[in-house]
Amino acid sequence: MDWERRVQFTDGRFEKVLEPGRHRYSRHRSRLLTVDMRQRSTVVQGQELLTADGITLKVSVLVLWRVTDPRAFLTASTGAEYDLYTAAQLAIRDAVAAVAFDDVLADRGRLSTGLAEATAAHLDGIGVELASVTVKDLMLPGELRRAATETLLARERGKAEVEVARAEAASLRTLANAARLLQDHPALLQLRTIQAAATPGATVVLTPDPRYVPR
Repeated sequence: MDWERRVQFTDGRFEKVLEPGRHRYSRHRSRLLTVDMRQRSTVVQGQELLTADGITLKVSVLVLWRVTDPRAFLTASTGAEYDLYTAAQLAIRDAVAAVAFDDVLADRGRLSTGLAEATAAHLDGIGVELASVTVKDLMLPGELRRAATETLLARERGKAEVEVARAEAASLRTLANAARLLQDHPALLQLRTIQAAATPGATVVLTPDPRYVPR
């Protein structure tokens, strides 16, 4: 197929890499091995790693890669894919060990920075090229997860209480302004009473003027 290459070995020795198309070879003397050249993905399953301050994290990694040299992929290692898996494990272990737990929580993407270069450093000569190496999942221990949740809830409750306090302060300022206005202009209270009485369903209670003495 167009995305495949055949590596030809004749009498046990490397002969050539066959492109898609028609080729002649001796069936008795030659052996053809197929290599898929399309991009592949490898998931490094979650493993428990220690941060710089001794906190345990469980991290999984997604590696996107493809074969660039079919001959080297088959002959340079007994298991090129296993080498790739191990290289990604070592890279993420070193990345986690270099940062503190609080830094990881503040910016989880920082673990993926430089991860591809660190992984590629262990893969010289095996005929593969890395497209990307990124942290797929980051899992915290149960106690830390609960603590982080409680911290977040406490922060949100604090924000809500601040907003309530601001609303109450604004309401008190409004009442204080209204009180000063009524004190300076007593007639406004009568007008406000008339407005309230005109509202459908409103009940107005009239109290006599204590200065009035009936005859």
